Parts: sequence; structure tokens; C-alpha cells
Amino acid sequence: MRLGLALGYWGRGPSPGHVELAREAERLGYDSVWTAESWGSDAFTPLTWIAAHTSTIGLGTAVAQMAARSPTTTAMHALTLDHLSGGRMTLGLGLSGPQVVEGWYGRPFPESPLTATREYVDVVRQVLRREGPVELDGRFHAHPYRGPDATGLGKPLKPITHPLRAALPVMLGAEGPRNVAQTARIADGWLPLYWSPDRPDAYGPAVAELPAGFRVAPMARVRVCDDLAEGLLPVKAMLGFYIGGMGHARRNFHADLMARMGYGEEARRIQELFLAGRREEAVLAVPDAFADEISLVGPRERIAERLERWRGGPVTDLLVLTPDPLTLRVLADLNS
Repeated sequence: MRLGLALGYWGRGPSPGHVELAREAERLGYDSVWTAESWGSDAFTPLTWIAAHTSTIGLGTAVAQMAARSPTTTAMHALTLDHLSGGRMTLGLGLSGPQVVEGWYGRPFPESPLTATREYVDVVRQVLRREGPVELDGRFHAHPYRGPDATGLGKPLKPITHPLRAALPVMLGAEGPRNVAQTARIADGWLPLYWSPDRPDAYGPAVAELPAGFRVAPMARVRVCDDLAEGLLPVKAMLGFYIGGMGHARRNFHADLMARMGYGEEARRIQELFLAGRREEAVLAVPDAFADEISLVGPRERIAERLERWRGGPVTDLLVLTPDPLTLRVLADLNS
């Protein structure tokens, strides 16, 4: 099982320690470093900055949001950074949900998310292969555009720049069973959310039949500490925000996933509290057991024991979310 460093997205401002943390991960033999985006900092700019200050560690987006860019624009970002970094880029994509897609990006949330994702990946692959002009008679991503307001002058094009790697890896964030099954068919890997080594069935039957060479790279908060309850607080804070605030009360994919993992009543309670403005209570309502099973927190010996369960399943890459260099070093030692 390879290790990756997950840096996430910025909060109120740039995180001053990210470059140093990425360098330390590279020195320790971590395979990759990953950035993300929500509705603040973007994923590609910080990753480019990190690429300029490292030399061997892989670079990934977990995830770049599809609604933020047309698929050709995303492919341009990926091929450019792949060139600049000497072939270190992995493109991780995610669709997000209606609240973000429509509220932040000002785009309609697709009525058929699986079709929209499949078309998006198709266009990205065409750009990277550069076998001919990009053409797709798509429902959501038509190339050339032929909508009712089109001029009719659109011309199929292929990238001027030759991509460094036609097979640049594309990974997808997916939560629902049908989405996970499609991801196994069209992508090179999967970026699960809230992975629990004890509940792979929460993602559907496709998890048991993944193709050879397929990457499974969940993100998990890791912290070496003596006080388990204190160590779980950042995990609970993240869950309170995602379950309570990253989606509408009627449509929240994160809450749906938590319910499939056996915590349906708790997910509804977290939503109720968060949407009522009682955010601290929402965080405290997150069950310690749920926060614990999707993270690696506690003394070194406890993390070592629990790490074996993560190695025993389909996980190929553990993306470590921590701001602590000591935790990075301990995990590298345990995984060696």
C-alpha cells in the first residue's frame, strides 16, 4: 500500500506549511501529494507550486470539480502540469452536488450524473490521446457545440500541444454504488470518501470485482496522539461540515453514504443541527465510532494495529490528511 499526502483545499487563506510538508513527504518516500478545491482556492495552482518545489513525488487532484471547467480546459490543465513536472500528474475528478454546482459554479446539476461524468472523461481522454480532433455527440458535453444558440461555426480541434503521456491516469471521486461501478469501468482509479476497511459493501458490489491495476485511494485523517477523543475532534469537525453543510437537506450525497454505512439516524440529526445553525452541536453529534473507523488516530501501537486492516482490502494508496510531520514520519515507518 502506497502512501500519499492529502493537503485538501485552503481555508481562510494559503497554508504556509504545505510546501515544507510536501517536501518532507517526498523525503520520506511518499508516493504522491494531493490538493483539492471547494469554493475558494483551486486545485491546480497550489499543485503547480508544489511541483516546482519537489522533484519526484507524484501530483494529484483529489478532486478537481468537473463543473468548474469544461473537460477540454481540465485536460489542458492536466497535460500542462504533466509536462512541467516531468510526468508526475494524476487527474482526480469529482462531480460535487447540486448545492455547489448550481450555487457556486452557476451551472445546472445534470439530471443524469453518470452520463455527464462518462462524457466528461471521454473528452478528457480524447484530448490526452491526441489521435484526432475532439468530437462527441454528447448530451452534456457536445464537441463541437451544436445547441440551439450555436453559430454553426464550431470546428473539431485537437490540442496544439502534444501531451507528455497519452495514458495520464484519471481517477474519479464516487460515492453511490452505480457511480462506483461506472468508475471501475471508465477510470484508472477511485477516490473513495469515508472509507472504512470494515464496510466495503457500503459502496456496492463493484468493490469486490475491481479490475487488475485499478487504484483505490481513500483519504483518511491520521494523527499520532495519546488522547483518542481529542484526536478524533478534527475528524468529527470535518464530518459535521460535510454531512451537515455540503449539500441540501433533501439531497446530500455525503449524508446518504453515512446512512449506507449504518449511521442513518445520526446523519439526519447532524443535518438538522447544522442547518439550524447549531454547528458545534452538529460536530458533537458525530459518533466517535464512525469518526474512528474512517481514520487512523491514537498512539503509535494502535495506529499500527489498525493499519493492517487498511492493507487487507482493496486500498492501493492511503492519502494521509495531517498537518503534522511527526505523524508523516511514524506512518512511513509503519508502512515500510
